[in-house]
Amino acid sequence: MSVSKIFRFCLTMLLLAAALWMGRSAWDHYMDSAWTRDGRVKADVVTISADVAGTVTEVLVHDNQLVQKGDVLFVVDKARYENALTQANAMLASQQVEKGRRSQEAKRRAGLDSSIVSAESKETAEAAVGTASAQYQAALSSRNLAELNLERTVVRAPVTGYVTNLNVHAGDFAAVGSAKLALINSESFYVVGYFEETKLPLLKVNDKVEIHMMSGEALMQGHIESIARGITDRDANMGRELLADVNPTFNWVRLAQRVPVRIHIDDKPKNLDLVAGTTCTVVIRG
Repeated sequence: MSVSKIFRFCLTMLLLAAALWMGRSAWDHYMDSAWTRDGRVKADVVTISADVAGTVTEVLVHDNQLVQKGDVLFVVDKARYENALTQANAMLASQQVEKGRRSQEAKRRAGLDSSIVSAESKETAEAAVGTASAQYQAALSSRNLAELNLERTVVRAPVTGYVTNLNVHAGDFAAVGSAKLALINSESFYVVGYFEETKLPLLKVNDKVEIHMMSGEALMQGHIESIARGITDRDANMGRELLADVNPTFNWVRLAQRVPVRIHIDDKPKNLDLVAGTTCTVVIRG
């Protein structure tokens, strides 16, 4: 056999070995290493609604605006609640006068001789004082509630964050509990990686994590904060008799279930603006 044939044979074997090595390395990387492309950026979302009903008179923010905790978002018409507070103050003043009158009357009767005022009359006067005191406390509670309602006509941001999906305008009617906008807490961003169940043995709480945004932004660092302990069983249905309705069919191809893994972001580039819902690749570094 000539030298050239031996060289070509060795070169072919070398290329074949390199291809096998690369294939095995790719298999180990994709199948046995702890990483997933199915990652999502998430954040705590606070739904904002009015605590009192009324017509919206002012909207002081715009969509996607960054607001600080305590900033005014929108205002509900105050006129009705100002009138309610005035009425509550008047009722409180009336009950305070009545309480004082009943107290003075009971005190005066208590100081008189029993031959002039009977014991029953004294007891009646004391009971009237108790009733007047209870009515005063009720009026005070009503006044405090009226003050609270008037204060709640001004809807403020409970956290620092971004206004999202603004759905309120001046002239709209704000019903109690009806969501008008969402506020994304700017300090609550985190990542959830959906790992296949076959890779769970490779994951440990506090393992270091690399986060690669799909947009190609700079790398972020984090660590595993927690691993979910349950996901929905799609076959666990319930029949009409409240018995388990188990699917009798079985697919030969079994796909690994994906389990949510919460990842805390430790280091984020200053110029990177995170958007809840965007995708990323999560790589566990141990």
